Order: sequence, then C-alpha cells, then structure tokens
Amino acid sequence: MRAARLIKMVLLLQSRATMTAAELARELEVSERTVTRDAQALSEAGVPVYAERGRAGGYRLVGGYRTRLTGLARSEAEVLFLSGVPGALREMGLEDAASAARLKVSAALVPSLSDASHTAAQRFHLDAPAWFREPKTPELLPVVADAVWDDRRVVARYRRGDTEVERPLEPYGLVLKAGVWYLCARVADRDAFRVYRIDRFTAMDQAEERFVRDEDFDLPAFWDERAEQFARSILRAEVVVRLSEDGARRLPYAVDPAAAREALKAADAPRNEGGWVTVTLPVESEEVARAQLAELGPEVEVLAPESLRARFARDAARLAELYGT
Repeated sequence: MRAARLIKMVLLLQSRATMTAAELARELEVSERTVTRDAQALSEAGVPVYAERGRAGGYRLVGGYRTRLTGLARSEAEVLFLSGVPGALREMGLEDAASAARLKVSAALVPSLSDASHTAAQRFHLDAPAWFREPKTPELLPVVADAVWDDRRVVARYRRGDTEVERPLEPYGLVLKAGVWYLCARVADRDAFRVYRIDRFTAMDQAEERFVRDEDFDLPAFWDERAEQFARSILRAEVVVRLSEDGARRLPYAVDPAAAREALKAADAPRNEGGWVTVTLPVESEEVARAQLAELGPEVEVLAPESLRARFARDAARLAELYGT
C-alpha cells in the first residue's frame, strides 16, 4: 500500500513543477504529516525530492529527475480510451484505474504537453443520461463489467415479465444508451448473441473458466444492427395522416426518425395546393401515436384508423372548450 503511494507521489511531482503538502495530501488521501514522512523516505531511497519552505513553497523533483515507472497496466491502458466518460467509469468501478492511467500518461509527457489532460477536460465532457430522468446505476454493473473485462463466463438470472430466467452467458461488451446500461452477450448453450438490460439482472455468478472471444465480433456494428431491429420490431401498427409542410418537416422529431423518413419518401400522393401530403406511418400503438403526433398540433390530421381520429377529435373539442371565447 505504501509502495504504491510513494510511486504515485513521484508521478505527481514528475507531472507538475511543484506541489504543496496540502495538495499532495489531498491527491494521496493522507495527512500532511504522512506526506512529509513519504518525502523523507523517497529522499533516503535516492529520489531527489526537495522541500521548499515559505508561502510559495512545496515539494518538487530536483534536476529534471524522471522515473521509468510509467508503464501502463492492461486495465489502465484499456480504460484510458474511456477516460472522457468519468461517470460511466465510476459506475463500472474503474475510476481508480483510469485515474492511475491518466497520471502515468501525464508523467510520461514532455513538459510542454504536461497540461494536456487539463486542457482536454476543459473542452470535452460527456453527459450520457437523457434530460429529466434520474440516472440509476444497476447494482450488478461492477460485477458485469468485471466479467466483460476478464472474458469470464457467468451464470445470470434476470427478470423476463413476471418470471425469472437463468442463462449461462459469455459477456462480450457493455453499451450505455441514454442512461441505460445494456450487456451484449453470447448465450453459451445456444451459440447466439443477445442484448440484456443490466437493471433486470437479479443475480450473477462468475465461473472459474474464461471463454475464447470471437475476434470477428464488432460491438458497435452489432449494437447498431440490434438497435435498428428493435426500433422496427416495436412498430406494429399503422396510421394514415395528412401533414402540412411544417408538419412533414417536424415529423422525424416526433416519431421514429427512420420510419418518418421512409414514410415521407414513399408517399405517392402529390402535395395539394396547401402543401399537405398524406403518408402511411408505422407506429408502436395507437396510444403512443396519439402522444407523438399531438406534438405536431394543427400541422397533422389523422385520417385512419377511425378510433385514433376519434380520439384526436375529442382532444380538439376539449381544447376548443378550454381556449374558445
């Protein structure tokens, strides 16, 4: 424990010109008295740590000393590519590894680039969850992430409707979509890839053996394909609507964008004099379509099914009653 702290102290001093005892204590999560003892121990071991007294004083390395203890561990190198997503790293239990990786990289950089991590942090930040939604970290996410990084087989239990199902899985990758975590895994006894919401897992046991990863598996491509399949699979109903020019322009922002673009492209009826166009649109359900199309206000008219048109007629009557003079 102390050896790791001493190494971190050297790396901190190597990446910055001077650090006060208070700054070192805060970074190392120890007392200033411990910092003083550690600095003395490093000096006795031959590391030229020099203490400058006074108001602008602190600790620094003398004579351009640079340690060679900057080799990245595998876990640090892997999470380094995710260092722009601190929230995700924290939820997966990888924050410490990312911190160590950034520190080692900073220590290895030439002085003119020593502020690279600071300038990058000033210019980029990823906030993954959607607006107006309280993000909740799945309890089993660190366990799942550990299995993914280690290529470790697992036996998982998850909720499917009102029942629980147990599956042997080979966890291939994690996806964070709009604040929701998903696991892409191969079902071991079926040789098929599936996607699971991690917040639906109720238990997960890691096996002793590891699985051999299929090197041809492309996580981004797999996710894009499944996401598109899912989006299309839930569009089980159809509605026929008339859209004004403004309504047609806004349609992809109210419903599934791909479905909206295809519906507008396939519309065979020419626009009439007012610029209105009739389209057949795939939707999830009448209830969902009602909520989505209501965003277009008077720029859309529902033609079919009759039940949905009747709903909009009732809504329009109520609005007229509320706002009529």
